[in-house]
Amino acid sequence: MVADEDKVFKALADASRRKLLDRLRKKGGLTLGELCEKHDMSRQAVTKHLALLEAAHLVVTRKQGREKLHYLNPMPISAIYTRWIGKFEQSRVAALQNLKQALEENDHE
Repeated sequence: MVADEDKVFKALADASRRKLLDRLRKKGGLTLGELCEKHDMSRQAVTKHLALLEAAHLVVTRKQGREKLHYLNPMPISAIYTRWIGKFEQSRVAALQNLKQALEENDHE
């Protein structure tokens, strides 16, 4: 589990890879050529970034004829959110709920 999280954090650490993920979030099923269109880097560089994203399970592919389509897999990001962010949010939500309850009690008095 930790090794997989390390791969996800490493993949997300690079701005170019985040841009690729943003493009796949907006429209999945893009080919390598389509992903290269809006990036100021070589096809080989995009391929290397995609390989890292695939190793982190952030991108999954599917063959369709001769084309390889790329899709965002949000599950690794969701797992990181649950482990690293969600736990901090729980206390915030509880604090807001307590504040709401206290304010409502003051309104009734």
